[in-house]
Amino acid sequence: MPNGIAKQNLPTKICPACERPFTWRKKWARDWDNVTYCSDACRKKR
Repeated sequence: MPNGIAKQNLPTKICPACERPFTWRKKWARDWDNVTYCSDACRKKR
């Protein structure tokens, strides 16, 4: 994601474990297509 994008315009996904939406983070930039869960806790829960 380039600099200058408003937070409301960032892509979002729904976590299958907790059913809550989560938004794109810079640390997920290279791997956004493979990110499924919002946190390590949700990933361990499944």
